[in-house]
Amino acid sequence: MSEAVVPDAMVSPAVGGLHGEKAGGPAVDFSYVGIDAILEQMRRKAMKQGFELNIMVVGQSGLGKSTLMNTLFKSKVSRKSVLATAQEKIPKTIEIKSISHDIEEKGVRMKLTVIDTPGFGDQINNENCWQPIMKFINDQYEAYLQEEININRKKRIPDSRVHCCIYFIPPTGHCLRPLDVEFMRRLSKVVNIVPVIAKADTLTLEERDFFKKKIREELRANGIDVYPQKEFDEDAEDRMINEKIRQEMIPFAVVGSDQEYQVNGRRLLGRKTKWGTIEVENIAHCEFAYLRDLLIRTHMQNIKDITSSIHYEMYRVRRLNENNTVMAHANGIPEHHLAAHEM
Repeated sequence: MSEAVVPDAMVSPAVGGLHGEKAGGPAVDFSYVGIDAILEQMRRKAMKQGFELNIMVVGQSGLGKSTLMNTLFKSKVSRKSVLATAQEKIPKTIEIKSISHDIEEKGVRMKLTVIDTPGFGDQINNENCWQPIMKFINDQYEAYLQEEININRKKRIPDSRVHCCIYFIPPTGHCLRPLDVEFMRRLSKVVNIVPVIAKADTLTLEERDFFKKKIREELRANGIDVYPQKEFDEDAEDRMINEKIRQEMIPFAVVGSDQEYQVNGRRLLGRKTKWGTIEVENIAHCEFAYLRDLLIRTHMQNIKDITSSIHYEMYRVRRLNENNTVMAHANGIPEHHLAAHEM
């Protein structure tokens, strides 16, 4: 049986096509452009560059700051883990100590910097004890700004800006102390603050719920905007998720532990007591899992974006305005002329 000859003009371009598909092979979608490939390109570039995250922990001694950081990243990342001394004295003033680590998980590299503030709130007179912390945060903004305005600036500026400050509230069960209110009121204007109730296993469930509600009321009464801030919600979906965090989870009642125990045939992180084991990652026992999800799994990039586009931007604008004012004075331009120009 002889084959019929089909003229070239009758051959469909979908057969054979640009991709060299054989007749009868999978059909080629000629409406596909490939714009979605940008996601893979961005992923590859980000994987090559790696990520940076700078977390500050603030609170009195003995509230479990180091343990919580080790629990969050399942590694010995805290200052005490790295620089443990036989006998550590309480510093007379606040010291700022930073420890950086390179962490890798499933091919994703991250430079994690943990900034500790030993000495905060440990003195009899804690007046203005937030000032060294405020200065440190602004110094990081200044260092970034100076790199940014250099004529020959680096292709990728090292980011030492504090992305998040975890503030540890003692588990008193009553109300915030004046020190807590003053610190968060001042620092919430320059950094993302996430308040946590430390060692929450010392409170009963009723005490914990009352304490959390009381803290939320005091934050509202004092005009303290902790992360996630309401005015930075990007859309309705973000608003719904963040509203749940603001109304139900803040402050996170957490328990930290880097010790593993066997419970019902499973190995898990916990704190062993005479009446049982407190499971750190069990949401029925504490809210550590919610805090970890916020900081790492769902909001990490948003925390970094707000640091860059809001907190750092406010600092940058203020500094550049200061420089303009100084230059204007040096050139003999009156202040009201400068103000009129800015308007």
